[in-house]
Amino acid sequence: ELLERVKEGGGAAAVVRHTQRNKKLFVRERLGLLLDDADFLELSPLAGLHMPYGNVPAAGCLTGIGRICGIWCVFFAGDATVKGGTIYPIGVKKQLRAQEIAMENRLLSVHLVDSGGAFLPLQSELFPDKLHGGRLFYNEAIMSAMGIPQVAVVCGSCVAGGAYVPTMAEESVIIDKIGMLFLAGPPLVKAATGEDVSPEELGGARLHSQVSGCSDHFAPSEKEAFECIRNVISTLNCEPVPEQDWEPDSPLYSPEELLGLAPLAYSCTLPVKLILSRLVDGSRFQEFKAAYGTTLVTGFGHVEGHLVGIVASNGELAHDAALKGSHFVQLCGQRGIPILFLQNTAPQPAGPASISQAEAHSNRLKAQASMMAAVACAAVPKITIVIGGCFGSDSYVMCGRSFSPNFLFLWPNARVGLVDSENFPTVPSAGDWTGEELELKQLKAKLEEESSAFYSSARLWDDGIILPQDTRKV
Repeated sequence: ELLERVKEGGGAAAVVRHTQRNKKLFVRERLGLLLDDADFLELSPLAGLHMPYGNVPAAGCLTGIGRICGIWCVFFAGDATVKGGTIYPIGVKKQLRAQEIAMENRLLSVHLVDSGGAFLPLQSELFPDKLHGGRLFYNEAIMSAMGIPQVAVVCGSCVAGGAYVPTMAEESVIIDKIGMLFLAGPPLVKAATGEDVSPEELGGARLHSQVSGCSDHFAPSEKEAFECIRNVISTLNCEPVPEQDWEPDSPLYSPEELLGLAPLAYSCTLPVKLILSRLVDGSRFQEFKAAYGTTLVTGFGHVEGHLVGIVASNGELAHDAALKGSHFVQLCGQRGIPILFLQNTAPQPAGPASISQAEAHSNRLKAQASMMAAVACAAVPKITIVIGGCFGSDSYVMCGRSFSPNFLFLWPNARVGLVDSENFPTVPSAGDWTGEELELKQLKAKLEEESSAFYSSARLWDDGIILPQDTRKV
């Protein structure tokens, strides 16, 4: 339901204005013309959800990964139905994350520009700092220096700072009558000089194709623009990803059953091999140290034909389990094997009540610190999926966001937080509360809200919520 709501963009009135008055295609229709097929991964589609920007989604842009001419690409597509494609802070963060993915994986970048530029009332959150809007242009320059191609289609307004996106690209296409590129539009020209000028005269497709040279290709229509940019991509001398000439084995157990296995409560742990048998090819899993440190499951398997090392929570991350995890992660690093982390924190044990318990606690901390170092230093791709709860230090040990996995996805039931609010002291269900009890109740409610998968994904602390049964495909 939330994804369908996001697809509605800025709402019915905005969609009508966009498609009927301005004669423009909706953003997902553009992607349909551009991409080889409809099978693409949209990144963080719920970014901005319920955030206080007065619209859903507030990001005003789509980012994702798909294939064009057989080449894997990252795409950036402005959604002008959301306040004219105006860029909010969450939109900048979303685009910076997509650029990071493009640089890490050396993926061609494709920009479909349809944006009114930055939302000026939030200038302090958009402009001055290192990871604000200007970083987009810095990254474009760095990616060019790295030899990563970038192309652009101006398929709507391209105003202010956004005007640098197509002009810094290797090749750009501008669409007649609807593509406009200028630093300041006609109203500001009128205010500054008193001159009346039309958008077409000031920054239209013919001007930039015939006079300024800012655009490399002129397209009479959107359809022809996307045909043109596909032709451009075919001349970039990028190697298409070779197609597998064999089908990987399906798991012996249906991945659809993952929907019923996703844990909804964390008072007990779920045997993680039930998950693995529905994720890996042929349900084949070569376990590493099977009888040692059993609260962490480690081993090798294939997912859609790709060999991966798997590190999966199977209970409290005890001393032996953390040592095993450290050993296994180092093996994967040595062999150049990507690592898949499945996070599901177990209920935390009570604090030490004796000297011997304190020593055991200290040993566990040292072993976890060793595993943290191994995870941080392993120079292989890492993908993390939060399949249940993930609280406190387990997030670090199991390659949470702060440990920079290449991708981090959440199941909808996931909960991520510093502490599990369920472990908080209980307060009376009714009656007279003391000030401290009321404060505790409010804190517990706040932590509960802030640990949900949707709260996380709205703020781009992950790369998106995925349905459990889609995990193999993603």
